[in-house]
Amino acid sequence: DVARKLSNHSRFVWLKRRISNEEATAIRDLGDPKRQTKPIRGLTVEGEGHRFYPGRELAGPVLGFVAPDGLGKDGLELAMDEQLRGHAEDIRGLRDRSGRLIFSEGVTDEQALQGHDVMLTIDEGIQHLAERELEAAQKTYEPRGAALVVVDPNTGEILALASTPGYNPNDYGESEVDSRRDRAISDRFEPGSVMKVFAIAGALAAGTLKPTESIFCERGVYQVDNATIHDTHPHEWLTVTGILAKSSNIGALKIGLGLGENGLYSTYKRFGFGEATGLSLPGEAAGVLRPRNRPWFDVETANAAFGQGISVTAVQLAMGFAAIANGGRLLEPLLVRKVTDSRGRVVREGTTRVRREAVPPNVAHTLAEMLTAVTEPGGTAVEAAVPGFRVAGKTGTAQKVDPATGRYSADHFNASFVGFVPVERPRLVIAVTLDDPSIGHVGGDLAGPVFRRVAQASLRYLGVAPVGATAKLDRVKRAGDVADATMASMGKNAAGTPAQLGVSDPPDPTADAALKAAAMAAPLPPNTVRVPDATGMAARDAVRALSNAGFVPQIEGSGRLSKQTPTAGSAAAKGAVVHLVFEPAS
Repeated sequence: DVARKLSNHSRFVWLKRRISNEEATAIRDLGDPKRQTKPIRGLTVEGEGHRFYPGRELAGPVLGFVAPDGLGKDGLELAMDEQLRGHAEDIRGLRDRSGRLIFSEGVTDEQALQGHDVMLTIDEGIQHLAERELEAAQKTYEPRGAALVVVDPNTGEILALASTPGYNPNDYGESEVDSRRDRAISDRFEPGSVMKVFAIAGALAAGTLKPTESIFCERGVYQVDNATIHDTHPHEWLTVTGILAKSSNIGALKIGLGLGENGLYSTYKRFGFGEATGLSLPGEAAGVLRPRNRPWFDVETANAAFGQGISVTAVQLAMGFAAIANGGRLLEPLLVRKVTDSRGRVVREGTTRVRREAVPPNVAHTLAEMLTAVTEPGGTAVEAAVPGFRVAGKTGTAQKVDPATGRYSADHFNASFVGFVPVERPRLVIAVTLDDPSIGHVGGDLAGPVFRRVAQASLRYLGVAPVGATAKLDRVKRAGDVADATMASMGKNAAGTPAQLGVSDPPDPTADAALKAAAMAAPLPPNTVRVPDATGMAARDAVRALSNAGFVPQIEGSGRLSKQTPTAGSAAAKGAVVHLVFEPAS
């Protein structure tokens, strides 16, 4: 094989690329006169650049990977390949016999040729939470795949973009092609009942529906053209809020028919459906709306009102709900925060961009209040309720089309939940979609708990306190909570005496500092690292500090860090869980 490669008489030929350290050492030995009686001349080992991803699987489908030729092949690596890779220039110069450059007619500053740095809006802590919960859902419900999007509705910033199955970009060659797909932007699916929110928004904005109106839901069975539409549970008269809370197909289709095909189509377009969102990633699907080059039949309008006959992506749903959360503005999703050159100068900076007004602010605020009924008792998504916060959202349980028959299957579904929290001042929009789960199929039961866990942990991480929470430790009543002793040891009242929570002596700062110093000075056992001291940090900073050190943070409470287990300075294996207890500042 080597002889064949050398037989083309060129001055240079690659024998093998991407060799291991052991192979490199053995090849160098072949040309070493000290080790060989007849060393091989002209055999050299050249260094090549290689991209490393320290987060391993974290945001793998978003980042993409770089091939051995140095070109980005997927994700952001492909989308921003030109900025990241830098460029080469031909420079004329003069070298001496040993190859040293003694004169150059061109640029000699290598920094001028380096690629740019790209900073994302992705929050590493929230991305970790999203991937962890999505992986748990993958193992629990066994869907074909799943996607989760977290958006700041006020700026359009993408805080997390997760999909499973995922892959490790460091070892992309060992992964399946299907695992590299970013399902949150590329997978189209029929959303089902989630679309009722937008149909109702359009009707309220157009004036064809009043918020206080009641609609007769035909006791669960209704004929449209030659099709019979059913509700999961029969109802007679329902308010608009009741139609959302009970997820009535018949109530939604009557609202859609009242709005009309043109009104419904225009509403969906205003919320961004049927077109790409503008996200700076390759492979984004635009979704599908029925064409307007012919009139819609009534049954088509009816189906579209409750999410059949159209397709969307998880990112489109998240941005549509963000428009409701922020008062009616459809924003362009923002993924790249800024791009800087090798000297730190800003080349490009991402800004919040409003694409258009989807609905008037009063309609958005009214609809947000209505959507809280979905997560309250009697709604279809009580599992999505977050303790201490009011949640607005909507479930989706959509039948999938059987490709063999062309009809809707009775056994295969897409389960989803999309919502935002807190309703009063929304901080997060979270969209969860599960493709064809094997265990269960109802969106509120499957996607709802994933939403709740991601929302609850993310709000703690961001330091958002529950409504009505107090910072005074002596008012905290949590029977059986092991954190109470810690809270008592950390809390003091205005007079400087210990808070009365069962601890008689105040903490000794001097002794505590001495213990930490002793722990830091102690030698580390093999295969361990030292736990960093995050005391007093906000949740975001503490999680980042622990994650950067290689640990998995587990969050409890909100505010500032009051206790961590294992303690600061102690030795623990990388990947170990560190329990963080946060308390409001007293």
